Amino acid sequence: MKERSILFSGPMVRALLAGIKTQTRRVVKPQPTGFVSGPDVTTAHGLPAPRMPIADTADPPGQIIACPYGEPGDRLRVRETFFAYGRWETRHNETKHRDEWRFVDMTIACGRAYHYAADGADLALSTRQGGAAGWHKRSALFMPRAASRIVLDVVSVRVERLNDCSEQDAMAEGIGLDAEGIGMRAAADGEEAPAISAYRSVWESINGTGSWSANPWVWVVEFKRRAP
Repeated sequence: MKERSILFSGPMVRALLAGIKTQTRRVVKPQPTGFVSGPDVTTAHGLPAPRMPIADTADPPGQIIACPYGEPGDRLRVRETFFAYGRWETRHNETKHRDEWRFVDMTIACGRAYHYAADGADLALSTRQGGAAGWHKRSALFMPRAASRIVLDVVSVRVERLNDCSEQDAMAEGIGLDAEGIGMRAAADGEEAPAISAYRSVWESINGTGSWSANPWVWVVEFKRRAP
């Protein structure tokens, strides 16, 4: 069993905490031109491995690419935008021959608790100047293990085209409820299913206009949240 980290935006963190998000889709990199049907290897758990041989004109046929989000039985530690208590200091970078700012996280040492942007935390923030300790908003990229509050167990991994996402899959992406917590209405004749439409908007807000129509190969990671 391995533990990896994975980034989620504020709305998706709230969906995880609400228990309505059990899937995530991430673009396969690099994009192959086509997959050979079915994996030809198994994991230590005896399950199909989240690795697929690809038939790509630009790569050797049968090349294996591994899912960077693990395999069934692994864990994902969620990283999100957070607030840490600490101070900034400058440290000389010998390689770059210049001083650089470095954040010193003092949250635990000062007996404080981390706060999270997804919760709407409203804190008086400090600046880098002066060197005094205070609260600072930190990117999810810099979240330490001690600050992570959500751990996911990987249940399954598969590869598919983005547009193969079904209405049920879109709801499992955390699109199952509207802002008021009311279930989404059914699609009328000729309409795109509402959860898929909502998920397409979320996808394009993250990946850019036209990224849904590009229909890339994606890793589909299904998971369940571990009890706090």
